[in-house]
Amino acid sequence: MLKKLLICMIALAPLAAVAQDVKIAYVNAQEIFSAMPELAGIETQLSTKQEEISKNGQALVDEFNKKAEEFDKNKATSDAVLQDQQRQLAQIQERYQVYLQNSQQEMQQLQQQLLEPVNKKIADAIKAVGDQNSYTFVFDVSTMQSPIVYVSPTAVNITPMVKSKLGIQ
Repeated sequence: MLKKLLICMIALAPLAAVAQDVKIAYVNAQEIFSAMPELAGIETQLSTKQEEISKNGQALVDEFNKKAEEFDKNKATSDAVLQDQQRQLAQIQERYQVYLQNSQQEMQQLQQQLLEPVNKKIADAIKAVGDQNSYTFVFDVSTMQSPIVYVSPTAVNITPMVKSKLGIQ
């Protein structure tokens, strides 16, 4: 029996040693993200692009309204002319729908393209702080979908260290 106890203790000793080396910290990536100075320029670029898209979309709407008004004024006498006018209006509507879809995709791609370097910069800073302080795990507590349901008041919050690494307040 004593022999089994001794073997069990020897087998569990490495696990206890490994468990003692685990250092865990947490960070609020959203707080860091919203403090990034690059965001102002990104928001300006996205706003400018959105205004351009709205302006072009409005031009299509105006074209549609103009054609519809012309057709109302010049009531077609033949069915063929009427059908042609309806087909033209349908084509303008279709162009407008395609334009909206393409514009939405373009905005999403632009946003992703502009935010990717910022997100990489944050991730690199978190990794650098984690490596510098020998953390085994760093959890992001910025979203409600986080698997973290409780953070002890004694837990290490590296958000200020990451902000400092990025040169932001």
